Amino acid sequence: MYQYDKFDHQLLTERNRQLRDQVERRLRGEISETEFRPLRLMNGLYLQLHAYMLRVAIPYGMLSSAQMRQLAYIARRYDRDYAHFTTRQNIQYNWPKLEELPDLLDDLAKVEMHAIQTSGNCIRNISTDQFAGVAGDEIEDPRPYAEIMRQWSTFHPEFSYLPRKFKIAFTGATEDRAAVAFHDLGFKLVKNDAGEIGFQVLAGGGMGRTPMVAKVVREWIPKKHLLSYAESIMRIYNAYGRRDNMYKARIKILVHELGIEEFRREVDEDFENTLSQSLTLDDAEIARMQAYFTAPDYEDLPATDDSVDMLLESNKRFRQWYERNVTPHKVPGYSIVTISLKVAGVAPGDTTADQMDAIADLADEYSFGELRTTHKQNLVLSDVPLAKLPELWNKLKALSLGAANVEALTDIICCPGLDYCQLANARSIPISQQISDKFDDLDYVHDLGDLRLNISGCINACGHHHAGHIGILGVDKKGEEFYQITLGGSPGNDASIGKIMGRAFSGDDIVPAIEKVIDVYLENRQPEEPFLACYRRIGMDPFKERVYADH
Repeated sequence: MYQYDKFDHQLLTERNRQLRDQVERRLRGEISETEFRPLRLMNGLYLQLHAYMLRVAIPYGMLSSAQMRQLAYIARRYDRDYAHFTTRQNIQYNWPKLEELPDLLDDLAKVEMHAIQTSGNCIRNISTDQFAGVAGDEIEDPRPYAEIMRQWSTFHPEFSYLPRKFKIAFTGATEDRAAVAFHDLGFKLVKNDAGEIGFQVLAGGGMGRTPMVAKVVREWIPKKHLLSYAESIMRIYNAYGRRDNMYKARIKILVHELGIEEFRREVDEDFENTLSQSLTLDDAEIARMQAYFTAPDYEDLPATDDSVDMLLESNKRFRQWYERNVTPHKVPGYSIVTISLKVAGVAPGDTTADQMDAIADLADEYSFGELRTTHKQNLVLSDVPLAKLPELWNKLKALSLGAANVEALTDIICCPGLDYCQLANARSIPISQQISDKFDDLDYVHDLGDLRLNISGCINACGHHHAGHIGILGVDKKGEEFYQITLGGSPGNDASIGKIMGRAFSGDDIVPAIEKVIDVYLENRQPEEPFLACYRRIGMDPFKERVYADH
């Protein structure tokens, strides 16, 4: 993984020194909270319902075991012994004290971590496929390009104060696991007709108040023009983005109002006019960055293991975990293991300091000291020897991290909701826990197959409810918490926005309504047909009729 150079270290040192001065002035009352707000947002610090919240950047989801241990230390030292992994592959601390923030950031800097680009109207933390570099369906590893984009976008003078926040994602695989179509700017590594690898460029995706699927701006552009073409898109957005109305300020509104043809024309014209003065990525620079992401020292292992095969035959629980949480690796004899952070009675994505320390130990023992965060608020050990899977499974179970539910109904994406967030209309965490409690039969959940259920506490959609096969949105009705259901969303290659089923449900009625939705699926599905395919085949009406029959 990428190692910081002297410029990175200098940047963090100077930024932390500046913030320390700003915090001290705030504590002395020399600046008001209003004046302090833009300063803290530049450093990932939010003011939530009950306390400040710090969002720490995890660029493209990569963590070393040393970084994970430091995150655990920070949870103990500065928070309440836990932290929360987010849908943008970051981590949040919900209870830091303002007076301790500078020390906290200094401790992060010791392991090359920070909170820059996690808030404010800037280019946010760059995200990518959690299986990057090890997936069998990968055309090329996108992480070097995500790191190049991170370095280019950090403190870019022209784009440090955009009309609104701006999110970028990369994927290098044929299956989109990075949800690039729901980003302001997305890059897919693809081959052109000549077999050359470059980027397909998408723009204008996003969730929130006005969800939209991104549109293709350029079918293929060579790698050397990655930054220059991105700069042209950013420049057009910076020039024409709506600064008079924050609800219409995202690039998705600009693309929609101009139309993709006119937006493409504007971008291409700017690109051609500025190309001679723009940054060009030569092969040497790409190779230099790729050298940071070389493969670990893999052993020559057999592609199968008799002991694993025997356990798959004899132990149903291991088999269920293997089918749900283990993904084929591009190197024979290795596997990708997703650690579910969706445990009954715990908020999705929450992890204790002790668990983080233990996961760091597992990364050292089984995965070359590296791990990844995911868009579904889980963690990944990317390079586990196949023969070590039973041993790892038993250790995860002992840590209460052995849930066999990845991409299943109880692998719920959930925002903090009204328990923490001042923007929320309703609580999300209790609803997720009620659903997990209701559907606690592992055999039943496995029989349902792939089923994404996402929950957002407000229209800002931090829980990605628009992209859930089943989505739940918290709404306010005269001061009471209600929940709206959407069906048919998808974040992948077949990206789609879920459709609203109808009127909202009370907190008491939402889980029974979800149960009826699933009943309709079970009654109508064809053999091996997943939920999304069934919904797209039979449409909304059968679900709506059942759910509202007695409501």
